[in-house]
Amino acid sequence: MQKPIQPAAEDEQTFSPAAKLDGLSEHQKQEVESQSRPNAALIHETVRAEGESELERAVWALALSGLAAGLSMGFSLLVQGKLHAVLAGTEAQPLIAPLGYTVGFLIVVLGRQQLFTENTLTPILPLLYNRDLTTLGRVARLWVVVLVSNTVGTFLFASALAHAGVFDQEAMRAFTDVSRPTLEGGFSVTLMRAVLAGWLIALMVWLLPATEGSRPMVILIITYVVGLCGLAHIIAGSVECAFLVATGAASWHQYLMVFYAPTLLGNILGGVALVAVLNYGQVAPEIGHS
Repeated sequence: MQKPIQPAAEDEQTFSPAAKLDGLSEHQKQEVESQSRPNAALIHETVRAEGESELERAVWALALSGLAAGLSMGFSLLVQGKLHAVLAGTEAQPLIAPLGYTVGFLIVVLGRQQLFTENTLTPILPLLYNRDLTTLGRVARLWVVVLVSNTVGTFLFASALAHAGVFDQEAMRAFTDVSRPTLEGGFSVTLMRAVLAGWLIALMVWLLPATEGSRPMVILIITYVVGLCGLAHIIAGSVECAFLVATGAASWHQYLMVFYAPTLLGNILGGVALVAVLNYGQVAPEIGHS
């Protein structure tokens, strides 16, 4: 994610609440602006500018950033598993252990690493705005590179966790217990869990431009809800399912067909349809597009 877009001078009145009020001095207008939340059109343009920047990045830069994100997401399993082990048998375990799930997301989002589910919103806004084959091709390139590199990163972390011998058997059992739910439920159940997760993560990305200093808290709250509710996230879940494969507790078929396929589809549907399209639709008239 890049620096927010600066509205053009001719757009300032469109995005400015104070500009719609008559009879105010310049000082009063500045006071109104300082107390106002960014409107939806300004948030849209900020996220769209970030999407345009991401679409222009070189393949090798996207791949390295995506690999870093896949590796970083491994800390969600690591910390959640350790909390699960420490709190085993206590009533607090189901509420506190999911806090560990947020760690990978905090690293990835604040570190500006490429995460696939963020890209169900940021590059889709330029696509909805331009609606041409060139932009579609650039989005497809971004998605493929980031998804593949994210997935490779998750497998590298999961394999290291499974075979490095760093953690004791109690911790390893906790990692397995935390990971098993990725394979529970049929295709339709996992799909719906993934739609909700994709919706929440893309919504988090939409909220970030308006949060300024509260960004870590927004990331923590949204991703805690995903972890607490056992929703299916393609990258965080890939670390967990890859760990099961690496330890022999699951097969490649289970990874691909029980987890990966429905989760990928659901995350895309949740992010694109329920966040990108709806939020684009609400501001299209304000940004002079239909």
